[in-house]
Amino acid sequence: MMLLDVIYFILRNSLRVIMRPRTKQIEGELVLITGSGGGLGRLFAQEFTKHGADVVLWDISSTCNEQTAKLVHEMGGKAHVYTVDVTKREDVYRNAELVRKDLGRDVTILVNNAGVVAGERMLDCPDELMERTMKVNSHAHFWTVKAFLPQMKAQNHGHIVTIASVLGLFSTAGVEDYCASKFAAVGFHESLAHELLTEEVQGVKTTLVCPYIVDTGMFEGCRIREEVELIFAPLEPQYCVEQAMNAILIDQPLVCIPRLTYLPFLARALLPWESNVVMYRFMGSDKCMYPFIDNKRQVANGCIKVE
Repeated sequence: MMLLDVIYFILRNSLRVIMRPRTKQIEGELVLITGSGGGLGRLFAQEFTKHGADVVLWDISSTCNEQTAKLVHEMGGKAHVYTVDVTKREDVYRNAELVRKDLGRDVTILVNNAGVVAGERMLDCPDELMERTMKVNSHAHFWTVKAFLPQMKAQNHGHIVTIASVLGLFSTAGVEDYCASKFAAVGFHESLAHELLTEEVQGVKTTLVCPYIVDTGMFEGCRIREEVELIFAPLEPQYCVEQAMNAILIDQPLVCIPRLTYLPFLARALLPWESNVVMYRFMGSDKCMYPFIDNKRQVANGCIKVE
């Protein structure tokens, strides 16, 4: 029976590539997006607004966040702005209660999008920056999920979206802290998804989004081999968000963007370490972050700080 189930789900998901499933309606849902002040977070706010959802915007920068809210209002949508430091659990819990009090209802879709990268090699990177990377990219997911999941489970309705990275599925040199934080985010998300399935909480869905490098400025200067870059060019932010939204609307558990990035993920699991090293060197992936690091920039998802 287990083998039959495995074959069934392989066939079902293969058909989904050709025959797109029906999308769910999210009109009237309350969507909370972290790191909404710019980059992918801002685009997610606009995409959810297009589908009729109300958005709650959490960002550490009130100025950037207000700009996102203005764009949502111009689209005829509803945006509720909160200045939140997601690395501080007390701030997360306090603002979660404030959202419930202000709006009189619970968040039904949580998008953990906030992310930072230090842009320094590990031995040169200040400890505080490495800690911040772990806190924003990983620890914050614990606090936001603890704040909003109980209400989703009580209502048997909700959706948790984790914006991770392909660097949470396979790694590269020079960004040890970032890879560690994204691997942690992926592990956290997958364990949570298993827990919900084990407890048969069928109404709360999960989607793990693992995009390749997105052209938001976050990894400006990152380069792979020129010939390979024709296939693996940095993603347009709008395309990335649209692909992620497509996955969210059909309750797809995992989406790698673009689809070709499933290949190195599978290669990492199936091939010897040395084989992967050879492929990395051929593609220029082994040193792809060095030009970015040499820019000496610290970039946050949405706001850029030049050192």
